[in-house]
Order: sequence, then C-alpha cells, then structure tokens
Amino acid sequence: MENIKQKALRVRVANPNIILNTIKKSKLLDNGEVLVHWGIKESQILNRLGIKNVPSPVLQSYEWSGSFTPFEHQRTTTEFLTLHKRAGCWNEQGTGKTSSCIWAADSLMKRGIIKKVLVICPLSIMQSAWLDDLFSVAMHRSANICYGTREKRIKIIKEDTEFLIINYDGIEIVNQELAQANFDLIIVDEANAYKNVATNRFKALQKLITNDTWVWLLTGTPASQSPYDAYGLAKLINPDGVPRYAGRWRDTVMLKVSRFKWEPRPEAKLLVHNALQPAIRFTKEQCLDLPSLTYVTRDVELTAQQKKYYRQIKEMLFASAAGEEITVVNAAAAMNKLLQLSGGAVYSDTGEIVSFDVKSRFKVLKEIIDESSQKVIVFVPYRHAIKILQEELTKDGYSCEVINGEVKVGKRTSIFSDFQNKENPRILLIQPQAASHGVTLHRADTIIYWSPVMSVETYLQCNARAHRAGQKNPVTVFHIRGSEVEKRIYKMLKSKIDVHSNIVKLYDIVSRESTTV
Repeated sequence: MENIKQKALRVRVANPNIILNTIKKSKLLDNGEVLVHWGIKESQILNRLGIKNVPSPVLQSYEWSGSFTPFEHQRTTTEFLTLHKRAGCWNEQGTGKTSSCIWAADSLMKRGIIKKVLVICPLSIMQSAWLDDLFSVAMHRSANICYGTREKRIKIIKEDTEFLIINYDGIEIVNQELAQANFDLIIVDEANAYKNVATNRFKALQKLITNDTWVWLLTGTPASQSPYDAYGLAKLINPDGVPRYAGRWRDTVMLKVSRFKWEPRPEAKLLVHNALQPAIRFTKEQCLDLPSLTYVTRDVELTAQQKKYYRQIKEMLFASAAGEEITVVNAAAAMNKLLQLSGGAVYSDTGEIVSFDVKSRFKVLKEIIDESSQKVIVFVPYRHAIKILQEELTKDGYSCEVINGEVKVGKRTSIFSDFQNKENPRILLIQPQAASHGVTLHRADTIIYWSPVMSVETYLQCNARAHRAGQKNPVTVFHIRGSEVEKRIYKMLKSKIDVHSNIVKLYDIVSRESTTV
C-alpha cells in the first residue's frame, strides 16, 4: 500500500472488484492496483475488508497536543481508534490508554468528524485520570465532570461541554438528557462494568448509542473472570459477532459440568478474541518506552460515617493547636487518628478498635485489582484494616495472603515463595513495616496503597519490593485517597519530603483547614 501525495491510497489486492464495488471514490489503474480516496470512511471500509496496514488520514497532519510527547504504542493506539467507529482498547493498566483516547478524539474533532465526547468511568478516576489528563493533553478543549444532584447534572449537560465525564450510575439519573445532547463519541473506561446485558446500567447506556455513535471500550482485562463476561462488551462494539441472546453465548463458550458449575470450553479463548474485535492491545512488557515506575491517584469519597468523625477529630486538633505548643509525638498521634479513620479502623486510647464503613474505598481497591493483569501488592499501614480487607477479598473470591508483624518468619518465607513461584496467592496484603526491606516480589507489577505510610524511607522501600532487578514490566503505584490529610501526605511522599520531620507543620495545616470534608 502506498500513500499518493497525502490524498489517495494505492492498494494491490487479488480481487480489485471487492474495493471498487464497495468504495465509490476508487478506480482501477492499468497495472491492476486500485486508487482509493484517502478519507476516514474509505480507510474504515478498507479495514473492514481486511486490508492490512491502512494508515489513518486523521493523523496525517495532526499536531500532538499537550505537555508531553506520546509513546510509540500510544501513537499506534491513537491511529487505530480513529480508524474504528466501534472498538475495544485492551491495553494493560498503566500504558496510557486515557491519553491515547483523548488524542484520537481531538484529532477527529479537528477534522469535524465528531464534536462532543461522553466519557463514562468510575467515580474514582473522573478527576484524577480523565479531567487531569484532558487538561494536560488537550487543554484547548472544554471539559467538565457531570456529578451531583439530578438538577446539577442537567445544568452541566446543558453547558454543551466538548468532553463530559460522568460515572456509571449517573447515566441512569440523566439518561433522557444525555440522549438529547447527541454525543458523537462515547468512551467507556473500565468497561467490564458493562459485561452484564441484563442490568439497568447496560440498558441505560444502550439508549445513548445510535448507528452513528462512535463507541470505544477501555479495559486491560476483558473477560478475565469468565468467557461469558465478553458478551456485554461484544454487544456494544461487535453485536453481529455474538448470538442475539446471552444464554446462547454461554452455551457456546461454556460447558456445564454439574448443576451449578460451568467451565470454559477449549475453544473459548479464540471465540472471545473474535467476538471482541476490532480491538487493540499492548501489554506493559511490549511498551519498552514506558517509564519504569508510574504513579496513579484514585480518589474515593469518605462515607457519611467517616465524614462525621473526621470533622470531630479535626475540631479537637484545632482546639489543641490553639493551646499549648504541639510536640512531634502529639502531632504524630493526632495525624495517625485521621489516617486510621480514613482507612476504616481507629484505635482508641484504651486500645479498642472502632471500625468504620469503607465500602467506597473497598470498591475502588477491587476496581484496580480487576484491571491488573499481573499480581498485586496492597500496602495497608494498620493491622485491623488488613483484617477487614482479607475478609472482604476472600469473601469475593480473591486469592490473598497477609504479611504483618504477627506472621512468623517461616510462614512469611513460604507465602513469599508461593507468591513468586505459584499462581496463588494473587494478592498480598502487607503491613509496610513487615516487608519494607530485603524482599523480592517482582511477580507483581501493581502496588496499591490502601492509605499512606508516614515515612519516605518506608515508602521507597515498599515500592522497591516490586520495582527491582528481575521485574519484566513497568510498575504502577496507586495511591487511594479520600481525606485532605491523605492527599497532603501522598504529595510529600512523591516529592520525597520526609513526613516525620514536617509532622508538626502538617498537623498545624490540617487542624486549621476547613472542617468541611
């Protein structure tokens, strides 16, 4: 295939009539090749006809916007998306899918092919992933988050923003208003949330999609738990590639071995792959230009119960700060109380444990785990919070083990060995002080902080458990944060500012901040 003066493609195929009968703007040359107008529609048709290496006309003169240069795999992903009206982007977590989608959408906007984009994603990444990336990658585009009461959401929709970001369940709240807004492109991030076609969530999304709507689905782990889960995603991007009814798909890819047990058929992997096309996928291992360590923030709202007691503790901090001089010891104790509450379990002065509702934070944790292709390390500073997480993860079918001060050396060695050399456990819940030195855990390429540690040295050593010699993939570090004190400590840790040496100053700042959480 040859590009002729940026206007036409010269294509050689065995049967030229396939192209001539399908694309109006094409003609047969004397040498048997076909000259095809190089437009977005023509390129898409060539792709559907199975012509390989069709370049995207959208990117022929595109100036990559933003504050950083795209990696090669991001350029390839961007080009792929501009060529496919319905597509899956199955690039692994941490490979920059968000930026690729923004560049692709921006390039289509500059061509006048689309005008408005609806981004559907979890609450935890509306700001930290999408809005922040839009400001970095396409700062010339208008963007807003559609969240709050129904009235507030409707008002935001009517502002006619170019990129509108909304959470999954928000679609049902303002479904009619979104349909009337006529979005040209819908991007669904962490698209596994739409694997079940019987849910109201799925049906609400379907109401927004017309024959003219572009739809891109993003997830690093499509159908990771079961071949059956591919059905919902396929119905959105390739409805003709799966049966009309979900039960028929289940029978196609699964085999019933007992009354309540189904297992994947031997050919299920290939069937799923074909159903989830067109799609592109890059693993971290393939992305040789990625930085070796990437930091990602996941925001989570404190529950009403947490907010109530967080305010009370801050009011006590303010009262203390207004009195006698605060010592490092007293400041550290007070800050620990706020961190413990944010993480779900506070230790009282008498040693009793008061547990708090952390379902929102646990939901975000599972989202990250489900999007991770490799093994996962979760650092949890407080022992009782580890116990809560182990119970919840085990109940939900995740394979996990715990490392804390109570686990004897022999047992720790066995757990670490299994983690490195066997399929299970997939997840390690670690109290940082118990494994911050001398342990190699490079089978994991995802590190999650349930809440921040208070020491830069401990933080760096914890990251070094996976980010070390022998690691084949770039490592992604996730910071889960819900309170102001967590945000400030993560910022200090990333800047390698010692939290302990600044604890009094931090205490003073937090105690005097607004008590509105």
